[in-house]
Parts: sequence; C-alpha cells; structure tokens
Amino acid sequence: MDIKPSTVIRHDYSRFSAYCHDLDEPVVLTRNGEADLVVMSYEAFRRMEARFKLQTKLLLAERQLVEDAPLIEHSEVMARIRERLHAAKE
Repeated sequence: MDIKPSTVIRHDYSRFSAYCHDLDEPVVLTRNGEADLVVMSYEAFRRMEARFKLQTKLLLAERQLVEDAPLIEHSEVMARIRERLHAAKE
C-alpha cells in the first residue's frame, strides 16, 4: 500500500484520482503523520468486495462439508438459479 499525506488530495484532486486509478490498489492517507484514511478507485473497491463475498461463500461451503450437510446436485443448483433469474425478470 502506498502512503500519502492528506494534503495531496486537497492540492490536486484530479491528479490524485488519476494516481489512484493507475495504482489500482488502496492508498493510505495520513493526517498529522498518522494513518487516517484508506482511498481506492471504485473499480478496485468493487473487485475487493467481490473477492470478499466469494471467500465468504467458500468458507460457508467448507463448513457445510465438515458438518456433513447434505449436498445439492448441480442440476438442482442450476434450476434454482434459473428460477431466480426468471423471477427477477418479472
């Protein structure tokens, strides 16, 4: 992670925004020499959020396997997805 003083965003927002998009990872902003905020592009945030959601689902699936939860056949999963997609269109 890159670290920048908070003044950088006040002095030239456009350049700082471009920097964040080019860097494509979080930037720590400091205030009075201490870490204060973390800033990233919206696209980087969405990717991070998607990874978090996937990791959460994988952990749940692993726990279900350990607990011997009944497994659902692929065809049943696909049928449920199709039902949800169809219901969303209505």
